[in-house]
Amino acid sequence: MRVAVVSDVHGNLVALQAISLELKRASPDLIVHGGDLAAIGPRPAEVLDFIRDAGWAGVIGNTDEMLFDTSARAEQEAGAPKLKPWLKILFDVLAPWAFERLSLDHVTWLRALPTHWQSHRMTLVHAAPDDLWRAPMPDARDAELRQVYGSLGGDLAVYGHIHRPYVRHLGDLIVANSGSGGLPYDGDPRVSYLLIDGSSAEVRRVEYDLEKAARDAVAAGFPFADWLAEVQHQARFRMP
Repeated sequence: MRVAVVSDVHGNLVALQAISLELKRASPDLIVHGGDLAAIGPRPAEVLDFIRDAGWAGVIGNTDEMLFDTSARAEQEAGAPKLKPWLKILFDVLAPWAFERLSLDHVTWLRALPTHWQSHRMTLVHAAPDDLWRAPMPDARDAELRQVYGSLGGDLAVYGHIHRPYVRHLGDLIVANSGSGGLPYDGDPRVSYLLIDGSSAEVRRVEYDLEKAARDAVAAGFPFADWLAEVQHQARFRMP
């Protein structure tokens, strides 16, 4: 059973289309998504339509949830005061902009996404099993990864959220991150997905047309289009 995991597309339809072409060549038996599909990119509705039409199962992410539920805002601001300016942009600018471009059907579909997806001794979550907003980084200690994901059961725990792909073997447990299908933060502007083949997991990178994506953001009237283009080119997070 070969499973592909695509996460954190963030409204980047140009990148998603490139990944889709690569997936046709890879021919996995199943494709699932790790959430964070619509917000922080110029084509939220089109990305959701693409994934829904393709029939990909998956899980909800924090920027999916914030489109219809802002209750996490105060907790996140209190827990990460240095990120308060970014959270203000997320909740006050980018989430409303994306929401205005979604239909009620889109939002209903997002609301129905689960927090966990399981199959063939693999569990997929967006970030941590009990937290959509926080997850270990690639340099986390083995003990931390086992503490966070060991309770999920099975042989393989997969998550997204941090936009930095990796695969870590912890004896009887593999913890893997699929990276971002639309907004990498690891210094490599190629988007990524995870290909799981039996008990092995491999990060795969996909080149896409960055200039086309930049033009698409301008054409869509996306807020901070220049910022988004720079982040996509540099593949490093910074606040607008």
